[in-house]
Amino acid sequence: MIDFTTPNPSQSPSSASQLALTSEALFFQKVYLWMCGGLALSALVGYWLSGSEAWIKFLYSGSFSWIILFVVQLGVVYAIGKFKDTLSPIAIKGLFIFYAASVGTTMSIVILIYPSTVIFKAFISTAVIYGGMAAYGLLTKKSLQAWGGFLFMALIGLIVASLVNAFTKSPMLDYVICFVGVIIFAALTAYDHQKLRVIHAGGFQNQDQESNTVINGALELYLDFLNLFLFLVRILGASRD
Repeated sequence: MIDFTTPNPSQSPSSASQLALTSEALFFQKVYLWMCGGLALSALVGYWLSGSEAWIKFLYSGSFSWIILFVVQLGVVYAIGKFKDTLSPIAIKGLFIFYAASVGTTMSIVILIYPSTVIFKAFISTAVIYGGMAAYGLLTKKSLQAWGGFLFMALIGLIVASLVNAFTKSPMLDYVICFVGVIIFAALTAYDHQKLRVIHAGGFQNQDQESNTVINGALELYLDFLNLFLFLVRILGASRD
């Protein structure tokens, strides 16, 4: 874990601290611009699709295209994370934009199923939880590195439980899954923010590496926010029923 309190000995403590904070702030500004842009694109595509009669008919057709789209989305996420050091900045940005737009299909279903009040409350709740955990991840002096392995295993367990419940269709299990999902992605929000801070503190070899790290970081934070939001929508929607 990098000690952020130790300045570069070649610089005065005040100047080193100011330069580090300025560089870090600019880095996270870029990450958040891409993250928020991705979320906005997903929402816009979802809103547009939710008003399309052709799209609604497609949803009721039971097409296997959903499986193909899901596999493609997983492939894009894997490609961005795996090849972030070798892909060109244009390619990785294109993949991120494609992924965000494709998630609009999921958002269209949320808009069609849940009332606007539920969606609004879930968004506000997500923003509050996400903001709090992000601040914790950025400000805490405690290393969250140990969370990584535990959160990965918890995420695998969540996926397995979700697959099982796809067949059992237990309302109680679904409720538990959603609450556990909120806890996992809230923790991932803090973990990913601190991880990005550590990566930035380690420096970059060139501008392309920094640009690709920005996109990969934006994708990770995008996924944290999106999944947190989707689980809260399901909780608030179920409690409304």
